[in-house]
Amino acid sequence: MAATESTVEGMLIVLPAREDAEQLAASLAEQGWLPCAVHKELLAGEDDAEDADWLVELATAPDGTPAAAHEEYLAGLAETADGFVTSIN
Repeated sequence: MAATESTVEGMLIVLPAREDAEQLAASLAEQGWLPCAVHKELLAGEDDAEDADWLVELATAPDGTPAAAHEEYLAGLAETADGFVTSIN
């Protein structure tokens, strides 16, 4: 790997509703995902705090691998709550 390349390890699950983010984070934490932190975030292009999305931050899967190795699984979870996943760069 070149010195300018970076390895994606962490993932954010982006959801429109706080309750959904908190429930998903709690469920993932019970499964062993870390850190399962929930944050409110204005994403690029949003200027109204009411339009803010809720992020579930994940770094490590229960098996110790980077969360990014499970992107497809996490995307499926996000889609059930009208959300999506993105990598942490």
